[in-house]
Amino acid sequence: VLVGDATVGKTHLLSRYIKGTLPRAPTATIGVEFATRTVPLAVGGTVKAQIWDTAGQERYRAITSAHYRRAVGALLVYDVTRRNTFLNCSKWMEELRQNAEPDI
Repeated sequence: VLVGDATVGKTHLLSRYIKGTLPRAPTATIGVEFATRTVPLAVGGTVKAQIWDTAGQERYRAITSAHYRRAVGALLVYDVTRRNTFLNCSKWMEELRQNAEPDI
């Protein structure tokens, strides 16, 4: 699951990883969007990764935090040109701790 403030680039990051391109006309994520990618394993075989792109706006927090419970990993995303988005990562970590499984 990708988490972070609004407009830090979560959707761009996901699009670049899944499609290899950036969105032409990005729009704000409403609630949660997801994409999948098959990833080869070093030991052979593959795994299908389902990556969730969460909305960073406060008004969607109840929707997005419900999806943390099923996550097996999280990526905190921030904008290096906006220090406050980095400082807010502690808030996102706390939200993950409260809503996700303990071993995330």
